[in-house]
Amino acid sequence: MLDVLKLNDCQKKDGIKDKLKAMLNDGNLSACLTCAACSSGCPATGAMDMDPRKFVRMAVLGMDEELERHPWVWVCTMCKRCQSVCPMNINIPQLIFELRAGWKREERPKGILGSCDQHIKSRGGAMGVPFEDFEFTVNDLAEECRGQEGFEELQAPIDKEGAMYALNQNSREPVTEPDELLPLWKILHKADADWTYYSDMWGGENYCMFLADDKSWGDIVRAQSKKIDELGCKTFINTECGHSFFAVYAALRKFNIPHNFEFKSIVEMYAKWIREGKLPVNSDWNKDLKIKFTVQDPCNVVRKSLGDYFADELRFVVQTAVGKENLVEMYPNKSNNFCCGGGGGALQAGFTKERQAYGKIKFDQIAQTGADYVITPCHNCHAQIEDIKHVYGGKYHVVHLWTILCLSMGILGENERTYLGPDLADFGL
Repeated sequence: MLDVLKLNDCQKKDGIKDKLKAMLNDGNLSACLTCAACSSGCPATGAMDMDPRKFVRMAVLGMDEELERHPWVWVCTMCKRCQSVCPMNINIPQLIFELRAGWKREERPKGILGSCDQHIKSRGGAMGVPFEDFEFTVNDLAEECRGQEGFEELQAPIDKEGAMYALNQNSREPVTEPDELLPLWKILHKADADWTYYSDMWGGENYCMFLADDKSWGDIVRAQSKKIDELGCKTFINTECGHSFFAVYAALRKFNIPHNFEFKSIVEMYAKWIREGKLPVNSDWNKDLKIKFTVQDPCNVVRKSLGDYFADELRFVVQTAVGKENLVEMYPNKSNNFCCGGGGGALQAGFTKERQAYGKIKFDQIAQTGADYVITPCHNCHAQIEDIKHVYGGKYHVVHLWTILCLSMGILGENERTYLGPDLADFGL
């Protein structure tokens, strides 16, 4: 039975309807055909008895009171799949963002709010790590890495003037899993990359964007851009994370932030260095093992930013490392892939049951591949896909791309294998 929208006497403000009209080229609210393509393609459909089509119809009907405080805006990940399948290209995610921004700041989800405020206060990242602690961790780990054969000259500099590349760093690694920094550094060392971290707002994540706090979101990216330009770096490289990529990619455009650098994903650089012969990545190690991999396309960097170009580069890197015959695709994939449910601030929003239910479509996608490993070049995707694995009894393992690249080159250390299963835990040691 279809849900019936019940109108009441509160439909007088029409502020949300005006926001929606402003998003349409001609302001014609009849642009929504009520075809439900948006809802059929949205994994958040049904959560809290809401879906994208219903949301738009309620906005058109002026049901401001029912929508202004509806928590579904924090369950929706703003992944843009609804807009990408909409025949009229209605930007529903932008409407969600505007409604998030309409909440009193102190009443927004505490997890997202706290992460944003800690980033601003510490001028580091969402974990609130003081720069001195980050610097100590980096220096200590670099010294440890130099004790490994072949990496005696490895450097992990901070604020190196004139470096070709500036790299951000998700602040989770230095705090909770510092050994995950080493595979990335080893790749940079093997590629002979002239790189540096930067000290001001060095954290890659940006939960202020998810909080719909434009000022703080923009302030973080402005500070990053200013510091990188002061150092004279030519390219700003974003680490393996979709949301941190989109946070910079979108902010540079939305806020017209001046900058002199080119902005790239580390995955693009992996592909470039492999083609140039700087990274000796190959799949020989997996010829006999025949371990199967699938790959998650992060919404924020694929559908919302670089499109299928990035998805194709990702597959080139993965196939080079594990063998073309050992990559099993999810369907649909690339720009049409389903969101895993971890982005949009969902991991920090506190609606755990809704987020896990959202992820069931992704879990089923993975299960259908029969893959042993899911490569997730995004921190939110990694955490969410790991979580739904335990919720739904999955047998797969979730790994960063840098782990598999180092494994393929025979340089993955003993303490850098947290996410590998027993079949690869000791491989190559």
